[in-house]
Amino acid sequence: MSEHPDSWRKPPMIANPFLRYALLLGILAYGIWAFSMLPIDWERVSQGLTRAQRIFSGAFPPSFQRSGLLIDGFLESLRIAILATVGGVLLSIPIAFMAAKNLAPLPIYLLGRGIIIVARSFHPVIVAIIFVKAVGFGPLAGVLTLIVYSVGFVAKMLAERIEEIDWGQVEALRATGAGYLATLIYAVFPQIMPRQIGLSIYQLDSNLRASAVVGIVGAGGIGSTLANAFGRYDYDFALAITLVIVGAILLSEAISGQIRKRIW
Repeated sequence: MSEHPDSWRKPPMIANPFLRYALLLGILAYGIWAFSMLPIDWERVSQGLTRAQRIFSGAFPPSFQRSGLLIDGFLESLRIAILATVGGVLLSIPIAFMAAKNLAPLPIYLLGRGIIIVARSFHPVIVAIIFVKAVGFGPLAGVLTLIVYSVGFVAKMLAERIEEIDWGQVEALRATGAGYLATLIYAVFPQIMPRQIGLSIYQLDSNLRASAVVGIVGAGGIGSTLANAFGRYDYDFALAITLVIVGAILLSEAISGQIRKRIW
């Protein structure tokens, strides 16, 4: 009896069952070995659970008494995110054109890709530590950190979009005798503009989240306020700050999601 069409199953990535299960067992064995090699002090872990209980018991109920300090920290994070997004997007556009294989000659393409790879190679916290050491504590270090973070994402995604454009429009404009700049303005930019706007909105939302993280290492914003609250053992105020961060991120995610839907 022939099987019905709806009984079809996608074939496994590794057809040989012996090899497939051997690979799974090997991964499992490596995971157990790697975990056993970690220098874990179980006595310290048990003490940490006690400390965590003390922190959580001291955090409830959250305290909003110093709301002025909280609002100032959040507004600073918002300013950091906006400035970093504007700066990062402005830098990402020329870097994306440099990193687009269909528009840039090979040396320029390699340079553009190299800049993107360097920008994407390090976690924002590591970049923030470097800028804090370079320019000192405060929001300037946060803005510079998130500019690098923005370039790593926006330039990469925009370069990939440029490589996917309809080349027929470019050839049609070149056939009329248009120069390189006119071709970019009238044949390339109209095709990538919706993606560029969507990426900018997404990056603003992402920078707002990241500003809370890099602030913990001294790069300004509400993250610094949170780190100071933990340093003073003000766990109830720290919980209030955390709730504000979560609420702001949820709100920005909802707003940016609706805007991206309308654009795309």
